[in-house]
Amino acid sequence: MTSVCIPVAGAGHRLPSLRRHHHPKPSYGQPTRFRCYVDEEGTSSRECVSSFKGMKSVACGLLAAWAVTAASPVVAANQRLPPLSTDPNRCERAFVGNTIGQANGVYDKPIDLRFCDYTNDRSNLKGKSLAAALMSEAKFDGADMSEVVMSKAYAVGASFKGVDFSNAVLDRVNFGNADLQGVIFKNTVLSGSTFNDAKLEGAVFEDTIIGYIDLQKLCTNTSINAEGRAELGCR
Repeated sequence: MTSVCIPVAGAGHRLPSLRRHHHPKPSYGQPTRFRCYVDEEGTSSRECVSSFKGMKSVACGLLAAWAVTAASPVVAANQRLPPLSTDPNRCERAFVGNTIGQANGVYDKPIDLRFCDYTNDRSNLKGKSLAAALMSEAKFDGADMSEVVMSKAYAVGASFKGVDFSNAVLDRVNFGNADLQGVIFKNTVLSGSTFNDAKLEGAVFEDTIIGYIDLQKLCTNTSINAEGRAELGCR
C-alpha cells in the first residue's frame, strides 16, 4: 500500500509552470491543500487542508493509517468474540471437528465450544481437528485429547485439568487464564501458544516440542513446578 501527497493549488498558492520550471515560494498565511492518493486495491483519494509547514506528512500519514485500518477488518474483528452460536448441537461439533486448513486455522464450519462441558470424555475428542475453535469457559477436565490438532484456538479461561494432550499439535492456542493443572504435554507441539496467567501446577512436559522464544515465555509462568521446569529446561 502506498501513500503519496501532491500539492494542489489553493488560495494564495499557485502551482509552478512546467514550461518555465519556476518554483515560487508558498504563501504561509494561507491554507494549502494536499490531495493524498492511497492505493487500496484500486485508487482512492482524499483532500486534506492544512498549513504548509510540516503538515503534508502528517495529513498523509493519518490517511495512510485510516486506509490500513479500513483494509484490515481482521484486526478489528480480533478485538471481540462473535456472539455465542445459537446452534443447539454446537457442543457436539467437537466430536466431528474441522476438515480443512488446520495449519492456518481455516475451517469449513465454525466450532463454538464456549461453556460446553466435556468432563472425563475419554473417546470423542481424541485425534480431532479443532482449528480456530472457540473454547473459552469450556470444561475439558479429565478428557482424552491426545493427538488433537488445535490451530489458532481460543481457550482463554477454559478448564483442562488432567487432560491428556500427548502427541497433540497445539499451534498458536491462547491458553490465557486457563486451568491446566496436571495436564500431560508428552511429545506435544506447543508452537506459538501462549499461557499468560494460566495454572500449570503439576503439568507434565516430557519431550515437549517447543521453540526457543516460546520456551522463554512459558518459563516465566511461576506456577510450573520444579520438575516441569527441569523437563522444559527453564533456567
